[in-house]
Amino acid sequence: MPIPLVNSIASWFLKKRIHQMELFMKYPEEVQNELLRNLIAKAKNTEFGKKYDFDSISSYETFAERLPVKKYEDYEACIERSRRGETNIFWPTPIKWFAKSSGTTNAKSKFIPVSDDSLEDCHFSAGKDMLCMYLNNNPQSQMFTGKSLRLGGSKEIYRNNGTAYGDLSAILIDNMPFWAEFSSTPSNEVSLMHDWEVKMQAIVDETIKEKVTSLAGVPSWMLVLLNNVLETTGKESLFEVWPHLEVYFHGGVSFDPYAPQYQKILPKEEFRFYEIYNASEGFFACQDQNDSKELLLMLDYGIFYEFIPMDTYNTPEEKVIPLGQVEVGKNYAVVITTNAGLWRYKIGDTVRFTSTYPYRIKVSGRTKHHINVFGEELIIENAEEALKKVSLVTNCEIKDYTVAPVFMEGREKGSHEWIVEFKTPPKDFNNFKVQLDKSLQEINSDYEAKRYNNMTLNMPKIHSARENLFYDWLKKNDKLGGQHKIPRLSNSRKYLEELLEMM
Repeated sequence: MPIPLVNSIASWFLKKRIHQMELFMKYPEEVQNELLRNLIAKAKNTEFGKKYDFDSISSYETFAERLPVKKYEDYEACIERSRRGETNIFWPTPIKWFAKSSGTTNAKSKFIPVSDDSLEDCHFSAGKDMLCMYLNNNPQSQMFTGKSLRLGGSKEIYRNNGTAYGDLSAILIDNMPFWAEFSSTPSNEVSLMHDWEVKMQAIVDETIKEKVTSLAGVPSWMLVLLNNVLETTGKESLFEVWPHLEVYFHGGVSFDPYAPQYQKILPKEEFRFYEIYNASEGFFACQDQNDSKELLLMLDYGIFYEFIPMDTYNTPEEKVIPLGQVEVGKNYAVVITTNAGLWRYKIGDTVRFTSTYPYRIKVSGRTKHHINVFGEELIIENAEEALKKVSLVTNCEIKDYTVAPVFMEGREKGSHEWIVEFKTPPKDFNNFKVQLDKSLQEINSDYEAKRYNNMTLNMPKIHSARENLFYDWLKKNDKLGGQHKIPRLSNSRKYLEELLEMM
C-alpha cells in the first residue's frame, strides 16, 4: 500500500479515535458504569451469572456486595474446565485461547482466559491506540515508511481439546490479520521460535536487512537483542543500522534501570520512548504525551476497574473502591472485571494515580513484590528510583538486581541483601552502598525510620554479581524471553539464595 494512502487512513482513524478518548476522559465514571452493565448483561446466562443472579444486579453497589474479590487460585478449577472445552462457565462465548503466565513469584503456571472479545476490543484496540497517541503527538512521523521490530515470547502455541495456550505475545501474533505481518519484523515464523537463543540470532539476521522505524518489547530482553545487533554489525549506534528509527514502545518492567543504556545506543534527543502497561489479563494504560512517565488509564477496552488501598491490603480492614474514589499519590492494588470472564480479579499489580482528570497512573510494583519484614514497606518504585539516583551519582550502569531480607537472629538486627549485576561498575563500591542506603531513606520514610541509628535495620549488604548471572538463572529455570522477569523484591530469600549459589 503506498505510504501517502497509509498516512491518510491513519489520519482518519486517529481523528475518530481521539474523539472517543476525549469522551471517556471527560465522562470516566459514566463510561465505566455503562461498561459494567454491559458485561453483566452479556454474562447473565453463564454459570457465574446464574450463581450470582446477574439478572437482578442494577448498580455497582449490588455488584460489589454480591461478587467476592478473587485471585487466580479461586478461578483455577473453572479455568481448567474451560481449557478442557467446557463453555458458558464465566463468559458466554467459547474461550479458545489461554495466555500462559508463570508470573515471577509462583513457579506454577497460570492460564489466563483470552476471549475473542478481549482480543479484538482490548489487545488489538490497544495496539492501534498506541500508534494513534504517538502519531497524534508527532504528526511529522514517518513510522509507516518502515517496519516495527517486535520482540515477543518464545513459547509455541500448544493445542488440545479445541483450546490453545502459549505466551500472550504468541497468541496475538497467531491471531493478527495477514496484512499486519507486512508492517512488522521479524516474520511470524521467526517470532514464534521456541529456542530463545537460536531465535535471538535469527531475529538479528533478519531485521538488520529491514528498514526499521519503531521497536516494541520488554526493555530487558530488547536490550539483549539490540546489543546483539550492534555486535553483529560492528556499529556503535542503532541509527547506523536503522537510520529511520524514531520510537520504542516498551512495557513489562520498569524502564528506569535501563534508560542510560538505551540512551547510549540511541543517541538522538528527538528519539521517543513510549511506555505501555499490559499483561496477560488485558491492556490497561498507555503513555499519551511525549516525554511523560504518566500513563492514561484506558476506560473503554471492556475492563471495569476497582482498587484496593495498599494500606488495607490483605488486612481485616481491606476495602475495595471504584475508580471515582481513588486519590492522587496513594498506592493501590488493581482489581479487574473483564470481557474474558474474570470477575473482580486481583491481577497482582500496584499503581499510583498521578491525576484524576483524566485518570493517569504510574505502575508502582507488585502486591507480592515488596519487602515489609521490618515495617519498612519498600516497593519496587522506591528501589528503582533510588538506583537511578545512585547510578548518576556514582557513574555506573545497572543491568539487573534482586533484594531480599536478612532476618534477625538473636541480638543481630535485620537488613536488606542485594545482588546487583553491573554493566559498568562503580569505581568505589562502598560509596555505592552508602549512596543507595541514603537514597532509600530519602525516598521511603518507613525505611528511614527503621534505619535510624540502626534501630531495626543495619546497613544493606550488596553483592556485585558476575556477568550474566541473572540471564543464567533465567535460563536454568526455563524463563528466557517473553514476559519473564527477574524477581526484584521479595519477603522470601528463595531467589536470592539460588542466585548466591550460582555466583
